[in-house]
Amino acid sequence: MDTTNAEDEGVIALDLPMAELSDDTKAYFDKCQEKLGLIPNVLKAYAFDEAKLRAFSTFYNDLMLGPSGLSKLEREMIAVAVSSQNHCYYCLTAHGAAVRELSGSPELGEQMVMNYRAAELSERHRAMLDFAVLLTERPDDVDDADREGLRDAGFSERDIWDIAAVAAFFNMTNRVAAATDMRPNAEYHSQAR
Repeated sequence: MDTTNAEDEGVIALDLPMAELSDDTKAYFDKCQEKLGLIPNVLKAYAFDEAKLRAFSTFYNDLMLGPSGLSKLEREMIAVAVSSQNHCYYCLTAHGAAVRELSGSPELGEQMVMNYRAAELSERHRAMLDFAVLLTERPDDVDDADREGLRDAGFSERDIWDIAAVAAFFNMTNRVAAATDMRPNAEYHSQAR
């Protein structure tokens, strides 16, 4: 496992040396390397403080991989639509690759990165992404009619919570990535093309 300083890797623009990682965190990084073929740079960026890394990883894994009425692809589509509005280079690169892989469609992945409105989406997906983008751009405009639109598209109350939570999480992470000039792993650029 590579435990070099995030700055040495060019992961972020801040000089935050990697903390001495616990055996559990080292095992988590090893699992990422085994399953993904890489340790996502976002994890390396947070590794200056193991408590922050654990909090980020736990929340991310629950939102993106945990039980939900939303598919993994739908959650990745939300991540990309939000990140596109925020022009987040890291998340567009990493999660654009995930959309390409999960959908089996390089074209959909590129459309999502550039402008989800250009993609041929189901009514359900259009409603989901329109809500996530509204929450990103004008959260004070979200009202009962917007939630009702999601219900009309077939989303449950829990699904609406999950759409909001994924959108909110990526708005936060996009801002941290922008503030630190977080760089994506080079491997993401060529995945699922």
